[in-house]
Amino acid sequence: MLTLQFIPYKEINNLTTSGKIKKILDLVKENKIVLVEGKLRSNEEAALIERTMENVTKSFKGIELCTIKAEEDYGLISKFKAGMVSLLVGNRQGFTIIGPAAIIKEIRKDPTKVQLFTVDKIRKRRR
Repeated sequence: MLTLQFIPYKEINNLTTSGKIKKILDLVKENKIVLVEGKLRSNEEAALIERTMENVTKSFKGIELCTIKAEEDYGLISKFKAGMVSLLVGNRQGFTIIGPAAIIKEIRKDPTKVQLFTVDKIRKRRR
């Protein structure tokens, strides 16, 4: 069974970087695909990858990660509004997908859709 776990922005907003990483990795190690509202900061993504590499074992192969950004309007007023909103409520534009590498084969994204391909465990066992 495939499980998706949604983490709203408000649930991780006040956590430290290590707190966010721990919460995400604990869920991913339970073979859940995590959908985080908003984007992780670049230093948080780097720390997540680093911590993941430290935890790779025979049973935990690592993670697949993909950040989906919201559509951007390049008008001056729109940029100003988006900047003010980010300052007031945090970076909630877009979302981040994180899942176990043993389950997620590939994540493809383009402007109109996201495709998440998983490993077919039944076929894999028959081979």
